[in-house]
Amino acid sequence: MDKKFMAILALVILVVIILCVAFSGVFTDNDYTTSVSNDENVLVLGFDPNFPPYGYKDDNGEYIGFDLDLAQEVCNRNNWTLVKQPIDWNSKDSELNSGTIDCIWNGFTINGREDDYTWSKPYVDNKQVIVVKKTSNISSLGDLKNKNVETQEDSSALYALEDNETLTSTFKDLVQVTDYNTAFMDLDCGAADAIAMDMGVAKYQIHNKKNSGDYKILDEQISSEQYGIGFKKGNTQLRDKVQKTLDEMAADGTIDKIASKYEDYGVPESVSLGKNNTTNNTTIGE
Repeated sequence: MDKKFMAILALVILVVIILCVAFSGVFTDNDYTTSVSNDENVLVLGFDPNFPPYGYKDDNGEYIGFDLDLAQEVCNRNNWTLVKQPIDWNSKDSELNSGTIDCIWNGFTINGREDDYTWSKPYVDNKQVIVVKKTSNISSLGDLKNKNVETQEDSSALYALEDNETLTSTFKDLVQVTDYNTAFMDLDCGAADAIAMDMGVAKYQIHNKKNSGDYKILDEQISSEQYGIGFKKGNTQLRDKVQKTLDEMAADGTIDKIASKYEDYGVPESVSLGKNNTTNNTTIGE
């Protein structure tokens, strides 16, 4: 083959390689790109960016939510910089154990994971519920027999259903989807008969839909659970600093004030930290 042609071909291949490297990040999902320098004055918070009202992206592309607001106030009071780091929820443990993030703070369920992390006190009492079309003939959990039920993969609702084999064994099918937007589209088109999800997320999703009147949340609940902040196992030093600040925020009314911003999604009545019940007497420890 002509040497001149070979030289041109090699040059073209080299240019293509350089361009691929230079633009490799352009077509990736930047929501899950971590490039932050972590130190003792920075709190890197790992969260699912598709879990409103606790953590999500608003119409302006900003990350907001009840948990993110709480974290921002904690950082303000400790003179820390908050880094809101969206993560692939299925990779949360590797992100935490590698030190890429300092904590998982995003509607993170304690129940069933008690020994897997160093936990804060529970700060929200949450419920797992079923959403159906208002025109359906489903009014109780018993009516889900032979129905197609959807829930988000690796979600608290999924774990709650898996723990209730008596219920799930009656379903025609239990389908896991990547996010609840997909589940609602399936519900609208009839591919799903019901969606299992967190109460706060259900209220948020319904509230923000143009056809919000088309849905209903069943009165009968699947289960209840508690949300906490998960730190790497053994990281009691950071956990204690964050918890001390949260306790102060509960005592001076700041947590309730932040929760009131999300009143339409049932957050204020779910807040448990600082309330007079046994849940909030939980002792911090391993």
